[in-house]
Amino acid sequence: MARVRIIRAGRAPRKGRGKYGAIKTTVDGITFDSKKEAARYVQLRNMQAVGKIEDLQMQVRYRLEVNGLKIADYIADFVYFDTTKARPIVEDVKGVRTAVYRIKKKLMEAIHGIEILET
Repeated sequence: MARVRIIRAGRAPRKGRGKYGAIKTTVDGITFDSKKEAARYVQLRNMQAVGKIEDLQMQVRYRLEVNGLKIADYIADFVYFDTTKARPIVEDVKGVRTAVYRIKKKLMEAIHGIEILET
């Protein structure tokens, strides 16, 4: 009897890792999608403690709508007010800039006039 050899296309993500290899990390009881995002949270938390930023928010949802038709939602990793620049900041921690993300970034600027800061 002939043996059948199965070859898998691509590798499945390891347990605890996301599609792009990011490892979920918990800080202050909050689970982040990656170590990089958790580290940025710690930086922002510390900046807020010394007054460099105010009103730190996470996972803020923006509706992306054109001519009354909902196209998608964009969820910002962090939104805060930068006291040194005296303006609000919408920030996304990126490891991989997917095609979908690039489109949403352009829509955020076109619809809401918001430029996303990538870290």
